[in-house]
Amino acid sequence: MQQLIVINQKDNVATATVDLQKGQEIAVETSSETFIITLQADIKFGHKVAIKDIKKGSPVYKYGEEIGITTEDIAMGEHVHVQNVLSQRGRGDLRN
Repeated sequence: MQQLIVINQKDNVATATVDLQKGQEIAVETSSETFIITLQADIKFGHKVAIKDIKKGSPVYKYGEEIGITTEDIAMGEHVHVQNVLSQRGRGDLRN
C-alpha cells in the first residue's frame, strides 16, 4: 500500500494514507517517476506533504487543482496545511 498518494502529474503535494512520522523515508510514485522523500514533520492521515520545494507565493496543487497559495517557502517533506497555505477557494472576502 502506498503511504503517500499523488493523483495528478501537476501535484506538488501528496496525501498521507496513514499516520507518518518525522524522519521516515517514503517512496512517492507519480505517473512518470518514483522517488524518495524524507519527512520533515509528523504527517497525520489525510494531511498533505510537499513532494518538491514550493516557494513562498506559489500555488499548491492537489488532484491537479490549485488549492491555495503558500505563505512561506515549503521544503520537500514538510507538512502542508493552514500554517503555510492560504486557501483561495470559497473566500467571500476575495469577491470583486
